[in-house]
Amino acid sequence: MQDYLPILLLALAGFLIGGVYVTWKTAKLLAALLGIAAVVALAGGILWL
Repeated sequence: MQDYLPILLLALAGFLIGGVYVTWKTAKLLAALLGIAAVVALAGGILWL
């Protein structure tokens, strides 16, 4: 499972970035929170590699 965790975190970051893109025009606060979560997931995925 540990071999797949960085890939899952990077995929999660991509999913969250898509959520930021979709929600930016209607809910900026939610988009900002999703963006923060995406950055954390991306950083965790990269650092885990």
